[in-house]
Amino acid sequence: MPTYRVDLAYDGTDFHGYARQEGLRTVQGEFETALFHRTSELKTAVAGRTDAGVHAAGQVISFTVDRSLDVGELQRSLNSQLGPEIAVYAVSEVPDTFHARFSATGRRYRYRIWNAPVHDPLSVRTTWHIPEPLDVPAMDRAVAGLVGTRDFASFCRKATGRSTMRELREASWSRAGSVVELSIAANAFCHKMVRSIVATSVEVGRGRLDPEAALGLLEERDRSVASGSAPSRGLILISVEYQ
Repeated sequence: MPTYRVDLAYDGTDFHGYARQEGLRTVQGEFETALFHRTSELKTAVAGRTDAGVHAAGQVISFTVDRSLDVGELQRSLNSQLGPEIAVYAVSEVPDTFHARFSATGRRYRYRIWNAPVHDPLSVRTTWHIPEPLDVPAMDRAVAGLVGTRDFASFCRKATGRSTMRELREASWSRAGSVVELSIAANAFCHKMVRSIVATSVEVGRGRLDPEAALGLLEERDRSVASGSAPSRGLILISVEYQ
């Protein structure tokens, strides 16, 4: 039974997240409905289950089916059904050991803030507008202190029976004009981890927290001490790494 990998992107604004939910429009629901038109009903696996409003530029899905598929024809069929909000960049046959989630060795996200007095209507679906000035170097120092293998319980919505230990491999803030951007990579992220780190970073950028306080919050291992969660619209899954 052949296994296939699908590389895709989507604008998550009008979806209730990636994962299928009864009675709600989701990326998985739309994708599996489109796929069913070319295959029998089957289960798919995904590299990262993004929340409502979160976008993806480099999401990965895998599935196993009972017959060989024409990958070019399947890609054209999926795009004709899923556009314009979802785009399938590639469909490829892969070894049967490949699993979109469990074979992944790393994920990279980006979070963008529009930091100017007036919002930008052309990026309002993909940025968080913050009108007051932000101290980006201080925000960068704050997240640099979080890099390493640590317990991120303070920045995660803990799932029952799941560890909050993660290897944060990279985290940095930068500015390009009015856009303030976080680039962050880890072996995996727990629920709302990136958006919680962003919210704390913004408190640092506003001068309400010292940069070193972020590490102190992390060491508390208590979700209640962090600064909530940033809006989902600024978050994009950029890529998934495989060996």
